Amino acid sequence: MSLSMATSPHTTLFRTRTTRFNPTSIKCTQDRVFNFAAGPATLPENVLLRAQSELYTWRASGMSIMEMSHRGKDFLSIIQKAESDLRALLQIPPEYSVLFLQGGATTQFAALPLNLLPSGGAADYVVTGSWSDKAVKEAKKFCKPNVIWSGKPEKYTKLPSFDDLEQNKDSGYLHICANETIHGVEFKDYPVSKSGVLVADMSSNFCSKPVDVSKFGVIYAGAQKNVGPSGVTIVIIKKDLIGEAQPITPVMLEYKIHDENHSLYNTPPCYGIYMCGLVFEDLLEQGGLEEVERKNRAKAQILYTAIDGSKGFYKCPVEKSVRSLMNVPFTLERTELEAEFIKEAAKEKMVQLKGHRSVGGMRASIYNAMPLPGVQKLVAFMKDFQAKHA
Repeated sequence: MSLSMATSPHTTLFRTRTTRFNPTSIKCTQDRVFNFAAGPATLPENVLLRAQSELYTWRASGMSIMEMSHRGKDFLSIIQKAESDLRALLQIPPEYSVLFLQGGATTQFAALPLNLLPSGGAADYVVTGSWSDKAVKEAKKFCKPNVIWSGKPEKYTKLPSFDDLEQNKDSGYLHICANETIHGVEFKDYPVSKSGVLVADMSSNFCSKPVDVSKFGVIYAGAQKNVGPSGVTIVIIKKDLIGEAQPITPVMLEYKIHDENHSLYNTPPCYGIYMCGLVFEDLLEQGGLEEVERKNRAKAQILYTAIDGSKGFYKCPVEKSVRSLMNVPFTLERTELEAEFIKEAAKEKMVQLKGHRSVGGMRASIYNAMPLPGVQKLVAFMKDFQAKHA
């Protein structure tokens, strides 16, 4: 092969592609939409831009995070900072471990009974929507789940009074879903487990507000709603609950294995963990979760006020006291207009407003990264749409 090929058009193209990227040249483009998807969901724009600037080469490593060893010092610094910042955000006590896992929150439906209960053990479940119902169905394969309350008769539009929860004395834990993504009901406070172990799926309101971690034995969450891209599952677990897994527990589901290996037993979702770390850093810079909750309350109030003030043109089926700050389901009085509503909203660069297939209607997911102007634009559109069709 002739050395003259070094000057071929292909080589010129290669050189163009590998020109050093200048982060200061990044500009926000105008083709971004307001993404109301339930997950994977919108991410903070400044986080995306920073990730873009560090995509090709992370700091002085000479490589992308997607290329580096998960056991090297560079990635170790990334995952350790992500954990440190998350601990600061949630004020996680030292007697809790933080695990960065894979498989989504759905995998934890099986991991929980396998790790927390003996073979044939029992646990109590509160079913407030589709996700807690799925948790029960999966748990049936590995334990005896007792459904001590279900919102199904009311179509998952309310939450129980804690006094109505008749917990079983032989229960190993009490399981709740802190926020039901599909049905839009959210716990504003949390029941006390008689077993001493409260377990919560916080996938869709994780890091949206302060939480007293000490009230829980286990908190678990898929990252793709509030804190990162899909592929990362975060488990916060009290250390004294680790180490008693059933013998049949697959190695990848055993908390002790991941805890002893600092979430590095096998190759973790490295880039996703890096992205979560950027989000944690951003939330701290905003002033922490108290400030984040204040912003989320303001956004939700604007949207719920518009729905409730529409004289029935829009309706939210959820009991007001337990309405989610994250996922706002609503319907149109004239259901035949729903498809047009979604189509017209998309033309205005507001997307993913169609409700879950199991409940229909619309759903606006207004997670941490949904900016206030996005909610304001949606409300303005809703009022214009009502004026046109009322």
